[in-house]
Amino acid sequence: MTLVAPDPTWAVPLPLREQAAVRDRWLTQRLLDVLPGLMDRADIDLWLIVGREYNEDPVLPTLLPATWLSARRRTILALHRSDDGVTAAAVSRYPVGQFLPAWSPEEAPHLPPEASQWAEVRRIVDQAAPRRIGVDVSDSFALADGLSHTEHRLLTEALGPWAERLVPAEDLAVGWLETRLPEEIAALHGLNRLAHEVIDEAFSPAVIEIGTTTALDVAWWLRQRFHDLGVDPWFQPSVGLQRAGVPLASERGALLPAVGYDAVIAPGDLVHCDVGLSSLGLRTDTQRNGYVLRPGETAAPAGLQEALGVANRMQDLTTAALTIGRTGNDVLAAARASAADEGIDADVYSHPVGFHGHGAGPAIGQWDEQGGVSGAGDYPLHPDTVYALELAVRRPVPEWGGQCVRMALEQGIALTGEGVEYLDGRQTELILIPGA
Repeated sequence: MTLVAPDPTWAVPLPLREQAAVRDRWLTQRLLDVLPGLMDRADIDLWLIVGREYNEDPVLPTLLPATWLSARRRTILALHRSDDGVTAAAVSRYPVGQFLPAWSPEEAPHLPPEASQWAEVRRIVDQAAPRRIGVDVSDSFALADGLSHTEHRLLTEALGPWAERLVPAEDLAVGWLETRLPEEIAALHGLNRLAHEVIDEAFSPAVIEIGTTTALDVAWWLRQRFHDLGVDPWFQPSVGLQRAGVPLASERGALLPAVGYDAVIAPGDLVHCDVGLSSLGLRTDTQRNGYVLRPGETAAPAGLQEALGVANRMQDLTTAALTIGRTGNDVLAAARASAADEGIDADVYSHPVGFHGHGAGPAIGQWDEQGGVSGAGDYPLHPDTVYALELAVRRPVPEWGGQCVRMALEQGIALTGEGVEYLDGRQTELILIPGA
C-alpha cells in the first residue's frame, strides 16, 4: 500500500454534495481494488448482501450510493468474483449507483414482485455456479451478522440445492469493513485533526468559566459544536473530572473517577473528554486530558504530567505489539506483559474504527475483559486498517497526597505494511486551562 500524505483540508467539513462525490468515488475504487483480494482471501466467489428498509444489514450502507440513506424496499446485492474482477449487480426495484441493474418486476409479470425478485437471485446463482456463497452470519461480529432470520429463510428457499453452498461471510464482511484506502486514511488524518481542534476549543476560556461551567455543560457544548460544523457525533460526548481529595471509586470492577458529571469545574481539576465524530462515512474516537491551573501555577503538577508520560509509554508498548498476523488477544497479552515488566498499572481496550466507531476487526481487550476477548479477540490484524488506540493507566500523584489518578487516552492510528502511524499526532502534553 502506498501511503497518501495527510491532507489537512479534510479538517474542514465538505459540503454534503462534495462529500457524496468523494464517497461514491471511494466506493468505486474499493470495489475495483479492495474487494477482489478480500474475496480471494475468504475463498468466497459469490457474496449476497440482503436488507430491507429500516432493517439493513450493517454492511449494506457501506456499499450503497452516498445519496441512499437506507435500503429501499428489499435491496439485494450480488458480488461475483471471476477472472475479470468482481461483477456487482443489484436485485433492486431502484437503480443502485454503479451496480448493474439485474431485475425489473415487469420482466416477469406472471409472478408477484417479491417472488420475481427472488427468482432473479436464483438466476444469478445459476449463471455464476459458485463454489461458495457467502452470507452475513457471524457469532463473533455483530457487524457481520446482518442477514435477518426472514431473509435467510427466503434466500434459502429461493436457492434450492444451491443453499448447500451457503457459508458464513464473516471474514469477507469484516475485511470489507476494516480495510481502508490510502485516501481514506489521509481523510482520517484531517478528521482527527478536526476532533483535536474542537477539544482544544472546548478546553479553553471560550467555553469554560471556572466556578460556573460544569463538566456536563462542556459535553453538550462539544455535541453542539460538531452539529454547527456540519458533522455528527456517533455517540454522546462525555466530560469527566478528577480532583484532589476525591479518590477513584470502584464501579463494575473498575476504578473510575468519582466526581459527578454535573460538578462545576474548579482550579486543580484534571478534565477528561471522550468524543467521536462522523463525516464522509467515516468515524473518529478520541480522548484527551486538560488541567485547570490553580492561582500562581503555570504548569500542571509534575505528578499529573508524569502520569500522562506513562500513558504515552503504554501507547508505545501497545503499538509495538501491533504486528500484522497477530490476533487481538495476542496484542493484548503482549502489551500487558510489557507493562507488567515496567511496573505500569494499565488497561488496554483498543478497537477498530472506520465505517463504524466500534468497528469490525480484532478486539484488543475491553475495559472489563483484560484476559482476552472470545471471538473478536481471536481475529488477526491485517494491513491498511485503522484503530482507536484506547487505554488507561493508574498512577499515584505526590502533589495530591499520593492519590491515584486514572489517565485515559484514545487516539486514532493507522496500521499499514510500513507500521503504525498516529492520525494527526497524539497528546503528549496536558491542555492547560486558565484558572479563575
